[in-house]
Amino acid sequence: MTPMRQEISPQEIERQKEICARIRRSLGRGERYAMVDTYGCQQNESDSEVLRGYFREMGYAITDDEQRADVIAVNTCAVREHAQMRVLGNVGALTHIKREHPERIVILCGCMAQSREIREQVKRSYRMVDLCFGPNELWRFPELMERTLQVHGLPGGRGRVFEATDNAAVAEGMPRARDGSVKAWLAIMNGCNNFCTYCIVPYVRGRERSRRSADVVSEARALVEAGYKDITLLGQNVNSYGRGLDEETDFADLLRTVNDIPGDFRIRFMTSHPKDATEKLFRTMAECEKCAPHLHLPVQSGSNAILKAMNRGYTREKYLSQVELARSYLPDLVLTTDVIVGFPGETEEDFLDTLRLTEQVGFDSMFTFIYSRRPGTPAAQWEDDTPRDVIQNRFDRLLRSANDVSAALHKAQEGKTFRVLVDGVNRNGEYNLSSRTAGGRLVHLKGDETLIGRWAQARIVGSNTYALFGEIVG
Repeated sequence: MTPMRQEISPQEIERQKEICARIRRSLGRGERYAMVDTYGCQQNESDSEVLRGYFREMGYAITDDEQRADVIAVNTCAVREHAQMRVLGNVGALTHIKREHPERIVILCGCMAQSREIREQVKRSYRMVDLCFGPNELWRFPELMERTLQVHGLPGGRGRVFEATDNAAVAEGMPRARDGSVKAWLAIMNGCNNFCTYCIVPYVRGRERSRRSADVVSEARALVEAGYKDITLLGQNVNSYGRGLDEETDFADLLRTVNDIPGDFRIRFMTSHPKDATEKLFRTMAECEKCAPHLHLPVQSGSNAILKAMNRGYTREKYLSQVELARSYLPDLVLTTDVIVGFPGETEEDFLDTLRLTEQVGFDSMFTFIYSRRPGTPAAQWEDDTPRDVIQNRFDRLLRSANDVSAALHKAQEGKTFRVLVDGVNRNGEYNLSSRTAGGRLVHLKGDETLIGRWAQARIVGSNTYALFGEIVG
């Protein structure tokens, strides 16, 4: 049975903002800085915007300099072991800062902090961490921060506070400080109900819960009015948006409503689960002129046996039929995917099924990963005697194939002209600006930085595996 959807009351969010004001008064005058270091997915990036928003309410300016920061918050990812070890290594490296400046506060938050094992490890071995909390506690970060400060008295006191509950709820009205003014993340839901056997997300982010459509649309409208031109709707599985709400709105309906907001902007979204991607979604994408013709549709494997073991809920045949259907509605669709190599029990034939599928589809870009065992997931209990060098060889073969396909698809864009959104600076070489096509392809441009945030016509004059190179023609 799906747990009942819970909401944090507006009064409780106001109480958190009052705590921010109390902290600000208690800290007194003077400059104070906070740094937020983010690992992992776009949802983590969105959560970090809330952290920065709360910090600003508390009176902290935001910095990227850890030597300057009075508070360092590390927002973590638990999806792969490599990312987890990198986080712990970087947190451990903060020991020297704490030794020189014991009054500074170090925070470990996010998905790793939801794990009981990680919290116990941090308590024992990472004494520089003062506050540790999971993603379900983000909405009440101010009260956790105040407790941390108050253990030995403001403003220089330090305590150790560890919080992580399983009570996942929807919270509206939290302050948010976004990076930049061109692109914006907009979370429409959180959590996941799919329980893929390799994935830790449902255990650390909780069961899925959707925001009300009126709240999503209101935030999208505010972003457009503030000048944002590229808005990405976020969810672990956006295609299941609306389940559990007391309104008849699915994700395609939400897309159409956001598309109806006046303004010149693009709508993107991620991530789509193949088992829930429908013809209605593809048709809506085609009919909504602001919706980017880009679909990130993680296949994970091309082997039916492995897909079943992963609990993905579809077959390779179903996936291929979805791709065909999507392209029938969107002939210029840019299609990207995720693939895992080395899942327990994967044979050479299973791998070849994956390789054949990816070459048949011809993905514009692929995010490829070697399977990472995640304690607490079903697959973590399964033995696999496949030698590591065999798995690495398969991964390398898949990557070479993916790069060849991507390079060829990019080569085919040369000579074409695209409307692009100039979104940032590229510090490598003569092409000093970065931009994106409607389909999300990266285009490097030459031009003045005053073009950032503007639309431009770019003729493609070159390409490589990873990007296009263009000249502005209008």
